[in-house]
Amino acid sequence: MKRSAFTMVELVMVIVVLGILAAVSLPKLDRDIKQEAADSILSDIRYTQHLALMDNKHDFDNPKWHQRFWRIVFSTCTGSDKYYMIGTDDDMESSTNAFFDETEAAIDPANGKPMFWTNGTACQNGGDGTVSERIFISKEYGIKDVNQTGGCANAAHIGFDHLGRPHRGFSNSSQPNYSSIMTTDCQFIFTLSDNTTFSITVEKETGYAYISDQPES
Repeated sequence: MKRSAFTMVELVMVIVVLGILAAVSLPKLDRDIKQEAADSILSDIRYTQHLALMDNKHDFDNPKWHQRFWRIVFSTCTGSDKYYMIGTDDDMESSTNAFFDETEAAIDPANGKPMFWTNGTACQNGGDGTVSERIFISKEYGIKDVNQTGGCANAAHIGFDHLGRPHRGFSNSSQPNYSSIMTTDCQFIFTLSDNTTFSITVEKETGYAYISDQPES
């Protein structure tokens, strides 16, 4: 009885084709990492704005109430690793670097952990298990640099008011004059370890955020 089977030539051809497909897919994997990073950070910028919309920080009896705005803060650990935090200086301690206490940090809805880390402490290991791991963007995605241009130039943090409007330079405000509201669009530019970049735009007035080359994101 005759039986059908693959010849050696056919098997070799299949292996060659699989190798070609694997080689072609490698750049796609890199693009996916960048896209994943962009999507995650964009989601958390929008989460910050959502917290501001849901938790009105206006306190007209205190002239420093602008300091209570919910904000996202990009910072650097020892060893140059990047991370970010989300929170509010609810007790208005006039922190010039926009930091806040862990008890004032936002809670990651995915795991119930605070989106907070101590400035200057090494974060190569993704925290100590007590905080949200997603904030450590160097470890998670290989991001090695974060820069700001436009309405948030030289500002490592932005905040949002009760209408969702973006602000910068409010962390030391001593009077509610709204001088911190952004008048031009802000771009956060992220550089990955392979020197590719992506940016996220936060529009003035509305605070609408999107991946800069993906307006529908």
